[in-house]
Amino acid sequence: MIDSVNIKPTDIVCDLGVLLDGELTLKQHVNRIASTCFFHLRRLMRLKCHVTVEVMKQLISAFIFSRLDYCNTVLGGLPLSTIAPVQQVQNAVARLLGLSRSD
Repeated sequence: MIDSVNIKPTDIVCDLGVLLDGELTLKQHVNRIASTCFFHLRRLMRLKCHVTVEVMKQLISAFIFSRLDYCNTVLGGLPLSTIAPVQQVQNAVARLLGLSRSD
């Protein structure tokens, strides 16, 4: 109780758009980023035949990379299993643009 307000603990808090759990695993944060990016990627795939590659790159930068870059320093040092969804997003972007590993 603080000033007659009952405060209940929570499992996850959001600070500056970063989801933090009690153990600081950031799994929920990574999963939310990946989910949002895949949503936008599905929408961008519909535009692929209507825009040039340069326009697609700009759209990907605006909708995908901006989300991946925001507060990405909190992901440093996390296990690969935790940040795997971010890598999957990057792989999907490369497939959308028709890039291979040798490009």
